[in-house]
Amino acid sequence: MNYILLITAVLLGSLLVLFIKPSKQIVRLLLAFSGAYLLSVTILHLLPDVYTVTSNSTIVGIYILVGIILQSVLESFSKGAEHGHIHMHSDGKKFPTLLFVSLCLHAFSEGLPIHNADENLLLAIVVHKIPIAIVLTSFLLETKYSKKIVFSFLFFFGLMSPLGVLLFFTTYATEITALIIGVFLHISTIILFESTENHKFNLQKFIAILLGVLLTVFTL
Repeated sequence: MNYILLITAVLLGSLLVLFIKPSKQIVRLLLAFSGAYLLSVTILHLLPDVYTVTSNSTIVGIYILVGIILQSVLESFSKGAEHGHIHMHSDGKKFPTLLFVSLCLHAFSEGLPIHNADENLLLAIVVHKIPIAIVLTSFLLETKYSKKIVFSFLFFFGLMSPLGVLLFFTTYATEITALIIGVFLHISTIILFESTENHKFNLQKFIAILLGVLLTVFTL
């Protein structure tokens, strides 16, 4: 079921682009909701769990910081696609290999802690993947790449998180979870900051964030 949901999230995001073409405003709201949900699950579920299973809190903190730095490096190649923004232009003559590799690494890392966590994390990642798939599909369809390349990219991208679930190393569960916490903290906070234009109060965005937080709180 975990594998199916993770793949379905990417498929759903792509189908929404092909048949509905959601507006940028709707995508921003989906991003705000998913960012708040992912941040809440990370703080309320993953953080307490990872500190409970070990007495060496310093090592856990170091791995979290490494995760934040790692995600920062990946984003320099992915152009911000993990949080819903692809700041790049292409003439379609050269496939964005670095974008592909960094996004696949990110998607793979998302799947790692699912094996050792509850359904809240799974749902948070599924919700996070839908707007990302929308943005990614929109970007690829606007380029001159063939449909074969576009859907091959989306297919492999959809398989990365299930692969992370499959290849999870139980021996290093604490270290891996702490590392991914850092990744999630970086992504979710960037999503929330970037989804606000000119730092003005946006009621719709505020409601989306509040719903994401409340969804996590009510499932404790």
